[in-house]
Amino acid sequence: MKRTPLVAGNWKMNGGQSLVASMATALAEYQGVADVVVCPPFPYLASAREQLPAAIGLGAQNVSDQAEGAFTGEVAASMLAEAGCGYVIIGHSERRALYAESDAQIADKFAQVQAAGLIPVLCVGETLAEREAGNTDAVVCGQLQAVVDAVGVAAFARAVVAYEPVWAIGTGKTASPEQAQAVHARLRQSLAENDPDIAQSLRLLYGGSVKADNAALLFAQSDIDGGLIGGASLTADSFIAICQAAE
Repeated sequence: MKRTPLVAGNWKMNGGQSLVASMATALAEYQGVADVVVCPPFPYLASAREQLPAAIGLGAQNVSDQAEGAFTGEVAASMLAEAGCGYVIIGHSERRALYAESDAQIADKFAQVQAAGLIPVLCVGETLAEREAGNTDAVVCGQLQAVVDAVGVAAFARAVVAYEPVWAIGTGKTASPEQAQAVHARLRQSLAENDPDIAQSLRLLYGGSVKADNAALLFAQSDIDGGLIGGASLTADSFIAICQAAE
């Protein structure tokens, strides 16, 4: 099955209005085949939607697991939809590690995102210790299956999954194309045990120190359908080069 590549830029807690403007200007010239999504911090979402070309998707980096109410500082999925978002990153390893987000909470966020008509980008990944112990498959498939069990496999017909080995995020280390492909294939196989058709149509992204000079080899793997890009998404030239590598 032919899957359209997807490249999403996760700015994390970086950037400002000047980056929004420069990225919007640069992406106005983008002519590639990959779907492109930009995920700036919350305060810049509305501005980004106004300035980005209509063909470029907008994503948020997090969302509340509640629909509304007395949750000071939280942002509901419905609010993100109103701000023009189409995607929401959930379960990023930084959220799991720094803010103790559980599989159950991530599943709740997944459900909230879809209830608002948005597409969740579910992140899974193992630590270096888990990889060295031979537990990569158990960890990443367990993180995926926890959400499948909570919301049902049919929900993944309108979702994206991103494999981000924790040991490769922001470290300069990158999983080899072969290492990344092996985990992507295992994730697709795991989902196929629930529903083969959805598994074949699901876009699986790789994230973890993806740069312009290694993106093409990673994206050439049969089960890697694009990337969730961190630091390299903060410079328009490097981000667009990665988007073009998805072709």
